Amino acid sequence: MNISSLLLNQIIIMFILMGIGYILYKVGFISDQGSKDIGKILLYLVIPIVIINNFMIEFSAENVEALIHSTIISLICMVIAMIVSYVFFGKKDGIANFSSTFSNAGFIGIPLVQATLGSSAVFYISIMIVLINVLQWTYGVFIITNDSSVMSIKKIITNPIVIAVIIGLLAFVLQIRLPNTITTVFSHITSLNTPLAMIVSGVYLAQSDLKAMLVNRKIYLVSLMRLVIIPLITIIIFKFLPFGSIELKLAILITAACPVGSNVAIFAQAYNKDYHSAVEQVCMTTILCLITLPIIIMLATSII
Repeated sequence: MNISSLLLNQIIIMFILMGIGYILYKVGFISDQGSKDIGKILLYLVIPIVIINNFMIEFSAENVEALIHSTIISLICMVIAMIVSYVFFGKKDGIANFSSTFSNAGFIGIPLVQATLGSSAVFYISIMIVLINVLQWTYGVFIITNDSSVMSIKKIITNPIVIAVIIGLLAFVLQIRLPNTITTVFSHITSLNTPLAMIVSGVYLAQSDLKAMLVNRKIYLVSLMRLVIIPLITIIIFKFLPFGSIELKLAILITAACPVGSNVAIFAQAYNKDYHSAVEQVCMTTILCLITLPIIIMLATSII
C-alpha cells in the first residue's frame, strides 16, 4: 500500500472517530466543558509525551543532521504560509489570516505522520509544531487583534509543547533513557492522541451550523489557501531544496497540508473576535482534507 492510500485510510479512520465525537456531543454524553477538559489533556499531557517519546533516539550524526534539516525546512514552510496568507487576507481579516497560516500539526499532523511514516517520523515534525505554537502566541495573536501589546513571551516559555521539545532535546543530546515501566506508560498515553483529538474535533463540528458553513464563500477561500495553495507552493520549494530526505520532507509536508488548527477558535473566543467563523473554518477544512491531503501527498511523492 503506497503512502497516499495509507494516508487516505488513516483520514477515514479519523473521520469515523470525529463522527463518534459528533454523536457523543449531540446526545449529551460530552458537554462543552467536557470537550475543553479533553483538549487540556491533549495539550498538557498527551502531545508533550508524544514529542518527548520521539526524541528518545540515538544521538548520531545522521539524527543531528535530520534535526537541523527539519528546523530549516519547517522555517521555510512557516514563512511560505505567513506570506501567502497575508497576501490574501492581510489585516482586514485576522481570523482568516490566522486560519490560513497555522495548520493543525499537533492534533491531526502527529497521528497522520505516525500512521503513514511510522512513529519515528514524529521526530522530524517536532520543531514544526514548536514553531507553530510560538508563532501563534506572537504573530498569530497580533494579526487577530492588530495589537502588539497582547503578545505574551511568558505564554511561549510556559507552553507545554515548547517545554516538551526542550526536555526531548536534552534527552536526545544527553542520551537519557527511561525505565521500561515509564516507557510502557508513555506508549499507552501516546496511543490516546488520535482518538481524543478527533473526538474533540467532532465536538467542534457538532457545535457549528452546517447549513451556514456550506454556503459561506469565505470558508472555501480559507480552505483553498490552507489545503491547496500553501501545500502546492511548499511542494515546489521542496523540489529544489538540495537537502533533507524524502521521508523528512513528506512528514513536514503532511503537517503543512493539515486543516486549520483549533487554536484559532480559542484565540477568537479569548479576544472577542468572530468565534463561530473560526470554528466553521476548523470544521470545513477538517472535512475537506479527506480529499485534499491524499492528493497533495500523491503529487509530492511524484515531484519531490
